Amino acid sequence: MANTSIELPNFITVRELSELMGVSPIDVIKQLMANGIMANINQEIDFDTAAIVAEEMGFEAVSEAEVVVEEEADITAQPMWKQVLASEDEANLQPRPPVVTMLGHVDHGKTSLLDVIRETSVVSGEAGGITQHIGAYQVNKDGQLITFLDTPGHEAFTAMRARGAQATDIAILVVAADDGVMPQTREAADHARAAGVPIIVAMNKIDLPTANPPMVMQQLSEIGLVPDEWDGDTMVIPVSAKENIGIDDLLEAILLVAEDLNPRANPKAKPTGTVLEARMERGRGVMATLLVQNGTLRQGDTLLVGEHYGRIKAMYDFQGNKVKEAGPSTPVSASGLNGMPEAGDQFQTVKDERTARKRVAEAQGQQVQSNGQGSISLEDFFSRLQEGEEKTLNLVVKADVQGSLEPILTSLEKMSDENEEVSLEILHAGTGNISEGDVMLASASQAVILGFNTSVDPIAKNAANSVQVEIKTYNIIYKLFEDVEKAMKGMLAPTYEEVVIGRAEVREVFRIRSVGVIAGCYMRTGETQRNAYARVIRDGTLLHEARISSLKHLQENVREVRQGFEFGVGIEGFQKFQPGDIIEFFVTKKVVVE
Repeated sequence: MANTSIELPNFITVRELSELMGVSPIDVIKQLMANGIMANINQEIDFDTAAIVAEEMGFEAVSEAEVVVEEEADITAQPMWKQVLASEDEANLQPRPPVVTMLGHVDHGKTSLLDVIRETSVVSGEAGGITQHIGAYQVNKDGQLITFLDTPGHEAFTAMRARGAQATDIAILVVAADDGVMPQTREAADHARAAGVPIIVAMNKIDLPTANPPMVMQQLSEIGLVPDEWDGDTMVIPVSAKENIGIDDLLEAILLVAEDLNPRANPKAKPTGTVLEARMERGRGVMATLLVQNGTLRQGDTLLVGEHYGRIKAMYDFQGNKVKEAGPSTPVSASGLNGMPEAGDQFQTVKDERTARKRVAEAQGQQVQSNGQGSISLEDFFSRLQEGEEKTLNLVVKADVQGSLEPILTSLEKMSDENEEVSLEILHAGTGNISEGDVMLASASQAVILGFNTSVDPIAKNAANSVQVEIKTYNIIYKLFEDVEKAMKGMLAPTYEEVVIGRAEVREVFRIRSVGVIAGCYMRTGETQRNAYARVIRDGTLLHEARISSLKHLQENVREVRQGFEFGVGIEGFQKFQPGDIIEFFVTKKVVVE
């Protein structure tokens, strides 16, 4: 039993701890008494106390909160199949069906194309066929499955990305052969490129006498989608949803691209995935459409989706048939959640509803602290960049007319070319007001929105405030360039300074097994914060400098401690505290260079 690891919440009853370790509650109570703690079988003890008991009984205690953070980081990382390839053992990975989303102009036939694929190629099911619409379905092409997501449009596609989801492997850009590339087509292509997914063009309505494929191919080339027939790398498939032409060719193209992507997953892993939609049904309660992206989801599993949770009472496939389990890339509709999750929310499974409730409470406690961490601005952009050799400033650019937009883009591209260390990435450029779709794209892609002689739609303004996307509008063109140039220079030469925020005196030293050495302190001046750094000073000599590893007040984890309060602090890599030591707390702030 030695070295067996167990997950412990912040608080746990004696009975629950004994069950977790598989030992008698009496033995746990005896161990507590040996450590000077009197507790009955139903009394709650904190993590530190439970960790001491667990260690002395041959277990290694791990904080559930730490596990949750790691799991959430996995869920909101890169596209799920890429994340799986990076984190899973190669031997456990198996091929999974590609997941496809259709994007394009509103009148170019996305829905009709989805309908004809559904009607002609769905996986055969029970008599009666499709009995309900769950926003996704699967088709069978030459014995290989393809999963289609029926999203309303590219804004919904990007809104899911903004919530941390990346459910799509391949994007189908639907373009009408008579209309050609429209503004919404350009937007959809930009949104797909920003998501980093390969694009296949479905040139629809080729049966019309007004169809003009050469014109469409020329327009596609102009937006960077050069057809493979013209020695480009974009597959353009002529189709007609009305006449059922080219559907097999389109499915074959999807399988060809999927072969290069090689999407895989581990069906035996803990199930994770994305909420596609949710609705309330009479007699069933909340029905959530889920796309399983890794692992196998089973009836009876306890789901945790944001602040909602519940045990899966029943699951249905896209044809309305009851199923007991669903593997990677499988869409299902599940009942049992206690509330309505949003499209794009990431789900995972936990041990039971009690665990789910505790994790929701912990997540809500951390929400205020993490608010706005995903936003970006020109002023603080450098400090928010991820580490890497290349530094890129993502932009969404809108202008009043095309005559204004083109010189802006030309100048921005020139600025990017002239700067060897920092590049500008124009995710989307267009004319007209700044829309909610622009905000969602910026939120999902860590971008700043620049507007010239244009206004912001009220809905977009509210959305930007909600997701903390920066929108900067200009009436003078050189001011726009000046601000971008300043941001790029700030990225090149950031300067940081240390700001001392508080000083404390060590009065007692505590040694806690499985936790380490904690300094019991009195805050003399200022304050300290959980994310601050600390210096240990003895007789005027600096002994150690590192991040704070733990901060407690009366055995409770806290985010800050102010002057006049007693508290306990742990410092990474240091355990040799002595009464009388001075701990100086400081943070680093960026110096703004004018």
